[in-house]
Amino acid sequence: AGHNGLICATYLAKAGHRVLVLDGRSEPGGCASTREFAAGFKVSDCAQWFSQFDRSIIKDLNLHGAGLKLSDTKTTISLQPDGDHLTLDGDHIAGAGVDPVDQAAYREFRKMMQRFAKLMTHLYRGRPPKLVEHNWRDRFTLMKLGLGLKMMGREYMRDIMRIVMINIYDVMNEHFKHDALKSTIALDAVTGTNMGPRSPNTVYSYLHRVTGEYLSQTGMTQVIGGMGALGSVLAEVATKQGATLRLDSPVASITKTDDCVSGVTLVSGEAISAKLVISSADPRTTFRDLLGYQQMEVGMARRVEHYRSRSGTAKLHLALSALPQFVGLTDRQLAERLVITPSMDGMERALNPMKYNEISAQHTFDISIPSVADASLAPTDQHVLTAIVHYVPYAPDMGWEAARPLLLTQLLAELEAYAPGIGSLVTASELVVPSDLEASHGMTGGNWNHGELSIDQALMMRPFPGSTQYATAVNGLYLCGAGAHPGGGLQGLPGRNAAKEILKRGALS
Repeated sequence: AGHNGLICATYLAKAGHRVLVLDGRSEPGGCASTREFAAGFKVSDCAQWFSQFDRSIIKDLNLHGAGLKLSDTKTTISLQPDGDHLTLDGDHIAGAGVDPVDQAAYREFRKMMQRFAKLMTHLYRGRPPKLVEHNWRDRFTLMKLGLGLKMMGREYMRDIMRIVMINIYDVMNEHFKHDALKSTIALDAVTGTNMGPRSPNTVYSYLHRVTGEYLSQTGMTQVIGGMGALGSVLAEVATKQGATLRLDSPVASITKTDDCVSGVTLVSGEAISAKLVISSADPRTTFRDLLGYQQMEVGMARRVEHYRSRSGTAKLHLALSALPQFVGLTDRQLAERLVITPSMDGMERALNPMKYNEISAQHTFDISIPSVADASLAPTDQHVLTAIVHYVPYAPDMGWEAARPLLLTQLLAELEAYAPGIGSLVTASELVVPSDLEASHGMTGGNWNHGELSIDQALMMRPFPGSTQYATAVNGLYLCGAGAHPGGGLQGLPGRNAAKEILKRGALS
């Protein structure tokens, strides 16, 4: 059970229901986990930024009172080869020769996206409406959405209807001249996906991220102690509310009796009966691997099989004997969010080899050196660097045994251009590729969104028709993971929304 599963369990337990949480891993939290990858060096295993977690959940579950501690808000610094870096801090940008025209355009762009995010609030914090059924709750949601669109004014309404269907490449070129500014924003639209800036749906992917940040209001922060501290707090809160948590208890299959789910069977062979089974695993794992295609009708099996879940994003972890020196940055600035990205055209060129299972010549980096502000993550006077790396193939033709050392060498060389000598500081390294994330976290394709965030797999169509409102087409089986609405990004909303929907339906009564 990842963070969404724990959140769902907590809300149900608070309502007085008996809840058993089964987790195949040895620590709770799923992608919200901390792991020691080398002696004394700890990293957030998958997610590394805390910027989209819905503030209503933090308040409802009193997570700060339970021990959740966050770092200071981080500025995004887009590293430039000449050391004149671009800094993005809220509505303000500076450096890298960005002119007043682009600075003003950035403020207007942020204002526009914030208005779009505000519009999405009601959609994200509730069940997605169906368009064809005559349900008063769905009609009311659609009426509020329509009214919200109208209240935005004709210009904003026209803009959102137009840009949400196109790509981030075109939107960036419409709004800005500065190449580094355009590619830095575009990075947030493609990371965690299998897409480049010219790919359709990248504006929606970016809007999803902005909406999460709007609903969170924490800013770009990190969890003190690593993301595993969040997983531990969520587990503690769930158990205090009465939920039972069993770790090291992987589920082998979901049991179906007649036309209704009746429980699960563990890998150990233990059978557990239940009135409902609520899965925080991704949709393909849930339906294909745990339930089995033989337990569903052909049309649904086809939808599951064609659900897109590939990712081109990996994690790089480096144990460093000392603090690295990045050109143009002070030691204090190394605690910020550092990104490296080529131009948008360069990003698109990096996508092409990945699509054909080859190693790209360039990559994007979303870098954190969390030990600057959190000494618990590395030995004294040493540091740990962790980076989200995009444009990494799922299965290179040469195989990962041959490709892994080549890619690691290449990534270190790319970092050397901005941090000369960093290679000499590396005492241990680890490259976690998409297939590794699939194996360690059970995420099909290594996709931390549990499925591509695209218009045909989002909102009232997430993950696919027949399973779009947390209840699936299989009686007694619900979804509460990132593959359910509104999607991934460490928001917690799929878990919260699923629990509230189950309670409203009286499914446990």
